[in-house]
Amino acid sequence: MTAARRGADEAAETDSGGPTVSGGTPNGPIDGHVNEPYQPRFRTARLDRQLPGMPARRGAAPPEPTATIDVPATRRPRHLTSKEPTMPDRPSVLFVCVHNAGRSQMAAGWLRHLAGDTVEVRSAGSAPADQVNPAAVEAMREVGIDITDQTPKLLEWETAESSDVIVTMGCGDTCPVFPGKRYEDWQLDDPAGQGVDAVRPIRDEIRTRVEKLLTELSAGQAAG
Repeated sequence: MTAARRGADEAAETDSGGPTVSGGTPNGPIDGHVNEPYQPRFRTARLDRQLPGMPARRGAAPPEPTATIDVPATRRPRHLTSKEPTMPDRPSVLFVCVHNAGRSQMAAGWLRHLAGDTVEVRSAGSAPADQVNPAAVEAMREVGIDITDQTPKLLEWETAESSDVIVTMGCGDTCPVFPGKRYEDWQLDDPAGQGVDAVRPIRDEIRTRVEKLLTELSAGQAAG
């Protein structure tokens, strides 16, 4: 490259605002310096504030305290509250008959239907059958109550002990007696082996007794 050509290139670089380099060759290392106006700005940059996790600079002011906002408990997410609301205690009623397939199942169905979740309803039998009496299922279906998902269960000591009211229906002395429990013995015809026509009057009488029992339970809760 001629001296005239090199001088023209340097003049063009200067006019365009680019850096001028001295002491360099086209194919060798540049042995010079970049003019002062074009030095990288990061060489003189500094941090005005300390970033999280960085050690404090010597002589730097301590970080400003982080502001906190106190959110009322009623607006906090449920998992942050200290206590969860609890449901009030509800009475438990246990219906017991021999096979837990007819009378006790209909009584439990009526109480669940009329009381909703205000009463814990249980049923069991001293000698449970394999399935609920089909005539009892049909009779309850006629009044809009489905008990097809129920299964006869054996009466257990713990179930009776933890029940507030125990209603027996012809099971004799097989139901254990615990002090402080309320016991009732309902004299009802046994629907075993009966058709739907014979079961309907038993179903209706059970409803009358369940309604009376529910009224007394509600009055007792109100008084207590």
